[in-house]
Amino acid sequence: MQTARLGDAWWKSAVVYQIYPKSFADSDGDGVGDLNGIRAHLPYLQDLGVDVLWLSPVYPSPQDDNGYDISDYRGIDPVFGTLADFDALLAEVHERHMRLIMDLVVNHTSDEHPWFVESRDPASPKRDWYWWRPARPGMRAGEPGAEPNNWGSWFGGSAWQLDPRSGEYYLHLFSRKQVDLNWENPEVREAVYDVMRWWLDRGVDGFRMDVINMIAKDPALPDGAVHPSNSRDGMPHFADGERVHRYLQELHREVMAPRTEHVMTVGETPGVNVEQARLFTDPARAEIDMVFQFEHMDVDHGESRFDVRPLWLPDLKASLARWQTGLDATGWNTLYWSNHDQARAVSRFGDDGRYRRESATALATVLHLHRGTPFVYQGEELGATNAPFASVGDFRDIESLNYYAGEVAAGGSPEELLDRLRARGRDNARTPMHWDDSPNAGFTTGTPWLAVNPNYREINAAAELVDPGSVLHYYRRLIALRKQEAAIVHGRFELLLPDDETVYAFERRLGATALLVLANFSSEPAHADAWADAELLIGNYGDPPPDPAALRPWEAVVYRRA
Repeated sequence: MQTARLGDAWWKSAVVYQIYPKSFADSDGDGVGDLNGIRAHLPYLQDLGVDVLWLSPVYPSPQDDNGYDISDYRGIDPVFGTLADFDALLAEVHERHMRLIMDLVVNHTSDEHPWFVESRDPASPKRDWYWWRPARPGMRAGEPGAEPNNWGSWFGGSAWQLDPRSGEYYLHLFSRKQVDLNWENPEVREAVYDVMRWWLDRGVDGFRMDVINMIAKDPALPDGAVHPSNSRDGMPHFADGERVHRYLQELHREVMAPRTEHVMTVGETPGVNVEQARLFTDPARAEIDMVFQFEHMDVDHGESRFDVRPLWLPDLKASLARWQTGLDATGWNTLYWSNHDQARAVSRFGDDGRYRRESATALATVLHLHRGTPFVYQGEELGATNAPFASVGDFRDIESLNYYAGEVAAGGSPEELLDRLRARGRDNARTPMHWDDSPNAGFTTGTPWLAVNPNYREINAAAELVDPGSVLHYYRRLIALRKQEAAIVHGRFELLLPDDETVYAFERRLGATALLVLANFSSEPAHADAWADAELLIGNYGDPPPDPAALRPWEAVVYRRA
């Protein structure tokens, strides 16, 4: 296992690989990925060179939001296996000198969690574990507009659901089956901390914390600004407030502090800005190690992910550079193009046709050469693309289906809406992993829960393993380079050519060592002056550019000068 350098935490030098268990590898033929499927492919992950595996949720769940609605924090959903299977997986991960972090979803539970089931009784001592509220004063429950406030759900509609039994509403910022916990109640916080201790004592190496900046609501539950086109205007009242920092400091003190040298925490924080991220990640404040921010994921859409707009490269560069410089002295960046909530990077930011291999590797070069901890999402290392969904019936994601139904009901064009789902729907990232060119890409011998992308016959791990020029082999070299070159992990960042609409260029400097990164974000040749007296560390074409003042389509190169 790679050790920390220059006195830094070990996770700064690490590369993390996200596994979406449902779609990674199915060992028993039921069409759903599982823990034993993951275990069977650990040699592949070890050879890739990654240091940490992040598992999306594998806890018992009704699967309303693919496991992000948890009904038991101390178990494994039978579809994924057993606790014994988990323990065997964890032991082998450690034997192979990797680490494993769990997805911690504690802003909300499933409505089938025993805590919430008990809370439905108004006389229950757990009533205050969730946000139960009566209708607005002067209104009757169930009347239009009688909800306790005007907050909207991120999955469409109101964030409040009426419970006929008590005549009161409960809060759900996401699906109505994902019920928000009341972190104002100290019993809730202690129950969460106890769950975390249980998994850490079992040997896990940390947590990715789902929407962790939303755990602290304003107890007054005030209305948000009234913008009918934006259901998230309540965010100032349920995200990034002073209370969330107090709770995370308490969490760190009660759970993480005794183990801080050995574990890592990364918080998903929608809407967070650089200044807020510094508060979350300043080591002196003892909250969490890193945050996932979404600013660079928002540069190519409007009000929602489905409002697709062309990427303008200067916007992307400005966003990432702002985070590089903003967290330079205090805090730490996460680096990612893809995850289970995003469309495939090469289809979104690259050219997934003629230049799929070149653009996938160019995107990887740019990302991994920034300062921060890189996160690779399963299949990204193969250059996996979006899927050609034929109809709305091919989608499974609750967000996509709710969006489509709502927009069709409002008069939207079904075909135009399908195009939007094909471009940005979350199911693009959730199609099964491509292991080989056998039926169902080697993912399952049964019927996959979500259809396999038909291009698996050309894009799969088996084919790329034997092709030294593949995306997979380039990722291996890139990850190995990060472990060899200290300037990649620790060097200062300086953006070059900020207004260039085609070339992404920056420098990394550590002591006497300087790295120059150049990447052409287009399918045409581009002008870019390389260093004449520098060593070519890595390039995605395999040979130096024929013209030192030009880059081939989607070419990326890294030069070193000492």
